[in-house]
Amino acid sequence: MTRIKVCGMTSVQDAMAAVELGAQAIGLIFYQPSPRGVTPETALAIVRALPPFVTAVGVFVNERPTVVREVVGRCGLTALQFHGDEAPAYCAEFGTPVIKAFRVSAGWDPDLLDTYAEGLYGGTGLAFPWEAAEAARRRGRVILAGGLAPETVGAAIARVRPYAVDVCSGVEAAPGRKDLSRLRAFVEAVQAADRAAGPDPGPETAGR
Repeated sequence: MTRIKVCGMTSVQDAMAAVELGAQAIGLIFYQPSPRGVTPETALAIVRALPPFVTAVGVFVNERPTVVREVVGRCGLTALQFHGDEAPAYCAEFGTPVIKAFRVSAGWDPDLLDTYAEGLYGGTGLAFPWEAAEAARRRGRVILAGGLAPETVGAAIARVRPYAVDVCSGVEAAPGRKDLSRLRAFVEAVQAADRAAGPDPGPETAGR
């Protein structure tokens, strides 16, 4: 089963709608230049509303470690996602599960694959060359992000067989505000793609 993360949550209402539709993780962006950035107060209200076993992922871009630790403790985040230029040693500092995003055009072997756009960190809405994802998938689990939407996610899953998909702008009515009809269509497209794909072939055969 392909896990679903819906990123850029700014309200309890949208977060709960995503969970009720089938999302296993939600993303909270602590990067104020983003139109989807949230305050710790808003994030705490969202995290407190989540049911057990839903992952609350805090998204940061080149943030000071002290700030990350403060937000994790204050908001009860259960995972971290780093979208900047963070080094492996930085990512290992926090004692919390980490997703490291790599903005790629080709040839990377990352945990989360997102599209490269000059000067932008995530939420670009741009798709990327799937051959990079296929190459990474053959060596382990990947999470796909970038250009995913109800219209594109099925083909992405069929081709790459990712561990998870991470959607943001593809299910929005406006930056930071989700379109529930598109969110429902996205979840249904993921589920349909999983049914069509059958059992996961594993990293060794993915993309062949």
